[in-house]
Amino acid sequence: MPLDAPAAPRNTDLETALAEARESYVAARPKSAAAYERARQVMPGGNTRSTLYYSPFPTAMESGESCYLKDIDGHDYLDLCGEYTAGLFGHSEARIIKAIEAAIGRGLNLAAVGERESTFAAILCARFPSVELIRFTNSGTEANLLALSAARAFTGRTRLLAMNGGYHGGMLTFVGGGSAVNAPFPVTLASYNDIEGTLALIREFKDELASILVEPMMGSGGCIPASVEFLTMLREAATEYGIVLTFDEVMTSRHTSGGLQKMHGITPDLTSLGKYIAGGMSFGAFGGRADIMSMYDPANPKALPHGGTFNNNVLSMSAGLVAMGEIFDDGTAEALRARGDSLRASLNAVCAKHRVPVQFTGIGSMIQPHFRTGPILRPYTSSPAEDARRELFFLDLMAAGIYIARRGMVAMSLPVGDAECERYVAVVDAFCASRKPLLGDA
Repeated sequence: MPLDAPAAPRNTDLETALAEARESYVAARPKSAAAYERARQVMPGGNTRSTLYYSPFPTAMESGESCYLKDIDGHDYLDLCGEYTAGLFGHSEARIIKAIEAAIGRGLNLAAVGERESTFAAILCARFPSVELIRFTNSGTEANLLALSAARAFTGRTRLLAMNGGYHGGMLTFVGGGSAVNAPFPVTLASYNDIEGTLALIREFKDELASILVEPMMGSGGCIPASVEFLTMLREAATEYGIVLTFDEVMTSRHTSGGLQKMHGITPDLTSLGKYIAGGMSFGAFGGRADIMSMYDPANPKALPHGGTFNNNVLSMSAGLVAMGEIFDDGTAEALRARGDSLRASLNAVCAKHRVPVQFTGIGSMIQPHFRTGPILRPYTSSPAEDARRELFFLDLMAAGIYIARRGMVAMSLPVGDAECERYVAVVDAFCASRKPLLGDA
């Protein structure tokens, strides 16, 4: 059932408006509230994936179909979260389900190589300019960890250069400067899109740096694209100083059939992949130059180890063959990027019309709202007012039956069409109109 239309907001002040929105959110979701309380008894915070936690409590979803979700309280949503880019094909894509069901019928745990993983690998090697050889993992986190380990072994150096505010998985997060659960690599953090400052750091640590790890567009960091000039500098400096340049394209590989490296014509030494590539199944991959990747060749007595019971699991291999071999071709990738670029332009036109300090950044199907004006070149520390406005935006969209990431990010799936984009623009238009007194002037 659809959510009831929210009452006209009073907008007396930001704190009161947010309290009202939270109260309405709680009142509409008694079953989600109860599920959260039960979960807290057996899991810390009632949660086993930190990204999905938010207050007052997360909405528990029951099912999905195409680009729509239903929660356990019976409310329907347009799903624009897209499983944080992993849900590229939408929910219950018939061709992928058919491939998975066929794989289940052939047996799940075979403890052996099969033909599907090499066929799948050939598809990915052909698509991404940097990938001569590839190996599979179960997540983007694993892919990045193994890529960095290869770079360290190949160069004989230990240090990593990453970007402040970047995210490369649960053990490689640099929001706020780092995390206690990060892998114990020595890390130097540079400022994203800062050509001169980053180059100075590379030169300072050139004898220690094994790898430069960068997303060609920050995903979790705010859908902030890197400039071509910044990426070109990284490529040239890495070549000059013998550093392995690693592109984390776990999210951004969706923007063309060969990722942003193909779109920009800048080829890294290694690439990490994941999220959507196995059709929504558990998956990650890392690949690149043959001389680096060959360090994982087990025929070599000195090979680096790379185990993982489910690296070539039959479900992911079968789903991936269909997802990347049949569905997500060049034309589909280009159409998705164009649709996302058009949506972002419409959203920014709405913000300009209402003269509110809100803007949407990104490339193609990845879009992020920011509650400030001016160029956004790198992650930043939000003010309390910005945080409150972002939460209000999320709650108002939930009340309107649109599901996005709590931080506001949209990752469009292939089933999202013109009607869904128009609906999102209309809801953002209504938000800007009704909440303008709380947003300030642009």
